[in-house]
Amino acid sequence: MSTPTIGVLALQGDVREHLTALESVGAHAVSVRRPAELAAADGLVLPGGESTTIDKLLRIFELRDLLQARIKEGLPVYGSCAGMILLADRILDGTADQQTVGGMDVVVRRNAFGRQVDSFETDLDLVGIPDGGPVRTAFIRAPWIEEAGRDVEVLARIPAVDTQGRPVAAAGRIVAARQGPLLATAFHPEITGDTRVHGLFVGMVAGG
Repeated sequence: MSTPTIGVLALQGDVREHLTALESVGAHAVSVRRPAELAAADGLVLPGGESTTIDKLLRIFELRDLLQARIKEGLPVYGSCAGMILLADRILDGTADQQTVGGMDVVVRRNAFGRQVDSFETDLDLVGIPDGGPVRTAFIRAPWIEEAGRDVEVLARIPAVDTQGRPVAAAGRIVAARQGPLLATAFHPEITGDTRVHGLFVGMVAGG
């Protein structure tokens, strides 16, 4: 597959930023709002946003069942922030009626890092990222993975200290993981200008 077609779920969230990042690393990026658009995609990005809202819109736009079926068939999917929550088989601190699409054997804690005012950026070492060096990441009302199943590969954890050498309260928490064709990050790589996470996903879609 020379140029994979990768969809970005365009119901809410950082759609344009993901489209731009995917195009910059060699994918043909398209917005996905309809079942036919999802059916034609080689891979899919679930962007950040509000996980409960996206969950409801997936059902309104008749995409939820198709997405679940395609994940079971092996569709590569990358979930960022709210997308991580949607990919999780189980969530903590969700709303009473909140559902996930599922697929990843993880327990995700919603809004684990706190409120919007607690947002922050940091550099993380990610397993599998080409070109080496830390990846610049942004955490905005972010979740974290509380538990990961045996088939889940942990790609990144919050470091023990920040870039100024100060202790970090969330040290050791899992913030990036992969299970087969599914990739999830608690952070937003699409807004920091570092496209290597998108490059990793494009490689997964292309069979890498």
